[in-house]
Amino acid sequence: MTGLLTGLLILLLAFLGAPVFALIGAGSIYLFSTAGIDSSAVIVEMLRLASLPALIAIPLFTFSGYMLAESKAPKRMLDLAEALFGCLPGGLAIVALFTTALFTAFTGASGVTIIALGGLLYPILSKQGYPEKFTLGLLTTTGSLGLLFPPSLPIILYSLVAKIDIDKLFRASFLPGVLLLLALSAYAYYTARKAGIQKIPFSFAELKRSARAIAWELPLPFLIIGGIYKGLFTASEAASVMAFYVLVTEVFIYRDLNLFKDIPRVAVKSMLLVGAIFMVLGTALGFTSYLIDAQIPDKLFSWLHAYVPGKILFLVLLNAFLLVINMIEIFSAIIIVVPIIVPVAAQYGIAPIHLGVIFLLNLEIGYMLPPLGLNLFLSSARFHRKLPELYRAVVPFLLLLLVMLALVTYLPSISLIGIK
Repeated sequence: MTGLLTGLLILLLAFLGAPVFALIGAGSIYLFSTAGIDSSAVIVEMLRLASLPALIAIPLFTFSGYMLAESKAPKRMLDLAEALFGCLPGGLAIVALFTTALFTAFTGASGVTIIALGGLLYPILSKQGYPEKFTLGLLTTTGSLGLLFPPSLPIILYSLVAKIDIDKLFRASFLPGVLLLLALSAYAYYTARKAGIQKIPFSFAELKRSARAIAWELPLPFLIIGGIYKGLFTASEAASVMAFYVLVTEVFIYRDLNLFKDIPRVAVKSMLLVGAIFMVLGTALGFTSYLIDAQIPDKLFSWLHAYVPGKILFLVLLNAFLLVINMIEIFSAIIIVVPIIVPVAAQYGIAPIHLGVIFLLNLEIGYMLPPLGLNLFLSSARFHRKLPELYRAVVPFLLLLLVMLALVTYLPSISLIGIK
């Protein structure tokens, strides 16, 4: 009875807006105390978190992404992509897909992409004649497309929580991400042909101008992503390289940011996000430690094994569960749910790396899944549209993402190819 009352109290506090980390931490301490275990068990998990070498990648990548977002880099990226691909049928929409995916991968934040690039892309796409419904659906979807590409923040978080190799998960998620972009590009091409969108004439002079403008930022994706895939440096080392490179480029070369005026502001802004993540991560690890000590995953598997005998049905139920969880709360879902589902999935013969890609793709879809997907609210605020209009706009894109989810789920080779 006491446990029920405690659970109801936590739910009430959550409804009233209490911080997530405080609720998780209080719940963890209560659970350990009822089990007769000293509450220091929660703090031990925080200390273990602080000692992880890969942890430094989160603040460094986040800081780098925020510097890019605050500079004129998004405009330069868009100009180059338009000069390269604008002459293709549906070229501008394809430019939007690839540019926003790359930008989300580096910033790690769907909201930054929709706010920073959405405002640039929306009038351009509308002016060229793309249907309003398609444009809204495209820009709402693009907010989370880069989450499968390094150095995506959710990939790093998932790897830390699931205790798997970050570099392997980077490599495993890359091909599904590329295939998803190609599928969406094909839909953009079809829409442009159907709507009779005129191609932008190719201009070598414009290509030369835009390439020269972005000359210092252009090597960044090849340096970071290529360096990780080639094994030249680890994710943590890549984060250090990226932070230094972006700082020098934006402050001393392009001079978009002032070292003394802008950089402290960007650092504070980015570290507020990092601090919030770390507080939830630290308390949630204590909570999951209790769940493991109480053998919750084993009990869950025993129950599932009685009613869900096959791997295929388990994956169907897992995807349905993850879509709902990731739609409601993203970072908490990674931190709390992952330690529970990893051992259960292993009992069904699902490789941890494969499970990671499934989870991340569910995360992408959860951002845009009606009625509570975060991208929908961000687009509603950014483009001044009502939510029901956005629900209808994202349906074609949502269906394509769900098809890709099915392929990734039931064809593990898409994720595991090249992973030793």
